[in-house]
Amino acid sequence: MADILPIHGGTDAGPEPLWDFSTNANALGTCPAVLHEVQSADLTRYPDPRYSALRAVLAAYHGARPECIAVGAGASELILRLVRAVPGPVLVLGPTFSEYARCARMEGRVVVAAESPAEFLQMQCHGGLGFLCWPNNPTGEVWPAGFVAAAAAGGRLVVDLAYAPLCPDGVIDNDAAGAAVRLHAPNKAFGLTGLRAAYAVTPEGFPALDALAPSWVIGPAGVAFLAATVTDAAQTWLAACRPVLAGWRRALAEGVAAQGLPVRESPATFLLARVGDAGAVAQRLRAAGLRVRDCSSFGLPAWIRLAAAPPPWRDALLAALAGAVAAP
Repeated sequence: MADILPIHGGTDAGPEPLWDFSTNANALGTCPAVLHEVQSADLTRYPDPRYSALRAVLAAYHGARPECIAVGAGASELILRLVRAVPGPVLVLGPTFSEYARCARMEGRVVVAAESPAEFLQMQCHGGLGFLCWPNNPTGEVWPAGFVAAAAAGGRLVVDLAYAPLCPDGVIDNDAAGAAVRLHAPNKAFGLTGLRAAYAVTPEGFPALDALAPSWVIGPAGVAFLAATVTDAAQTWLAACRPVLAGWRRALAEGVAAQGLPVRESPATFLLARVGDAGAVAQRLRAAGLRVRDCSSFGLPAWIRLAAAPPPWRDALLAALAGAVAAP
């Protein structure tokens, strides 16, 4: 049972930290245009159980048909539904987001972990459901577009694009995933991670995915949120955020490297730092009021994941990190 309990780095039982570097949410906060629509949602009424208007809006934005849009209560809920909808083993390219394997174990499925893109392609031809996180969490790899396209052609594939909106333009080639199920969780990019709403774009209609959803899987606030994220105002705001976030991430990487710690940088908002005993270092930082992501649950017990943040937060982290790593 223990191996199917959720493991995430953004929460714990302690008091709220002074600085939270464990979350990959947009450190610039919430998009005002999106927040306005969420706060204006009418919570006295049920949403349309078929989400017809929302699906039409999302379909138009992605150049898809409305029947190719599946709405869900966050990416994790959609991942579980996808596993339930597709029989056979679940294939991952690790280390990666733990929810893919966790949902597979919940359903009694075999989890197959490939150690390289070539091995993933070889295994993808054997049936089941493959998952690729693009860019990958926690390591930040941007898989080559040709590899993603080949994986989508080789078998049923889900491409998790949760961090793609935070990457510079041109880093992710969405066309390469056109034959895959594309999973979109915009709450990180728009600074509302507590609002659980996401959607999948499928290459063709996927009735089984809809049939496995509970009734009213998201409420009016979630509907308003998803519709608002694809508006011109929201996308313009997000485009202005990207260079700022990239600059903060680079400055954090330089500060960590200056302490003699190896760094693996992503094109999104996060990076990995090799600190030795990640669990111990994370605990020391937490005691100092900073929360970071211990990557032991990813199979990386020497690494912590850190998110880009404004200079005052970054300076506090770098000062505390030096002491936490040096402590016996």
